[in-house]
Amino acid sequence: MATVKSTYLGELRTTSTHLQSGNQLITDAPTDNMGKGEAFSPTDLLATAMGTCILTTMAIVAQRDEIELTGSDIEVTKIMSQTPPRRVDRVEINLKMKTNIVLSAEQIKKLENTAHKCPVSLSLHPDVEQVLVFEW
Repeated sequence: MATVKSTYLGELRTTSTHLQSGNQLITDAPTDNMGKGEAFSPTDLLATAMGTCILTTMAIVAQRDEIELTGSDIEVTKIMSQTPPRRVDRVEINLKMKTNIVLSAEQIKKLENTAHKCPVSLSLHPDVEQVLVFEW
């Protein structure tokens, strides 16, 4: 069964529907590639997927250990290659972590190791540089 249905709207724009929930999003080509840049680009979504996957997998592990990460933020920077072929060259993620308790060095290490092993990160080509910076 399909997960997402996407439709091309013209003018380098798509709409996608998550079939299980009905949630929708729009993509637009970026301004540096003939688009209007009025919505996420497909490569923005790739970088966003990595960041949100990291937060989610960290929260799953934290929840098992009765650690709350609500209020934690990430900032994602996507850097495109400067030489052909056009592709994501580097994803930088700054994580500002908030917890309900003071964490031990062991707990921090466990959560940071989890971040580096999220499914999206592991699915990216090894040539995509992944930089994670944690602030606890």
